[in-house]
Amino acid sequence: MKLVSLLLVFLVSCSNLPHVVKTTSQVDTAEFVEKLNTLYIVRHGWHTGIVIPSYQITSVLPSLRHRFGDVPFIEFGWGDKGFYQSEKITAKLALKAMFIPTESVIHAVAVQDSPELYFPQSEVIKLCLTAEENKSLIAFITNSFLKQDEKIIATKDGIYGDSQFYQAQGDYYLMNTCNKWTAKGLSSAGFDISTTFKLSANSVMNYLHKQKTGESCY
Repeated sequence: MKLVSLLLVFLVSCSNLPHVVKTTSQVDTAEFVEKLNTLYIVRHGWHTGIVIPSYQITSVLPSLRHRFGDVPFIEFGWGDKGFYQSEKITAKLALKAMFIPTESVIHAVAVQDSPELYFPQSEVIKLCLTAEENKSLIAFITNSFLKQDEKIIATKDGIYGDSQFYQAQGDYYLMNTCNKWTAKGLSSAGFDISTTFKLSANSVMNYLHKQKTGESCY
């Protein structure tokens, strides 16, 4: 029991990057239109991702435009470097990802159609953001990338579609999961969501089902 308590203290004290961006934060990017902006949260089994119109972030991270061109949307997911990029998932990889803080990566996917049509087998929830909320979300996603000389760092090809892995900020472990990253994105976008225990896809999607979603953003 003492060992479990010590392990929990160790995990909680580990790096919790990337941090939530306050909605009032300013980002150096192109002017955003003052209409509501569209955001999608996608659930792929145990994992959740964030889908946004590509132009909103390629103006800040031009490397993404060089990689994906002018696609309508890009999906972003954050996760453990070894587990996420592995071609074969093993129990050893899974246990290491959960209990040993490890490097992280971002998975970026070119979404060629509306997210609902592009991911027909996945649960997709549509949300609307104001211009300020959208700026903070873009800042959060941008800050999630590890950069060298102000440029994002590509690693391996992604796991489905036209996709790419990039080095990311923060360590992945039991208390800092891919779903917590999604929750941090929602918090950055102004949603009143507690990120501490949003560790599973269920916890994130259950929160969203209680919100007003799906309305027109125009």
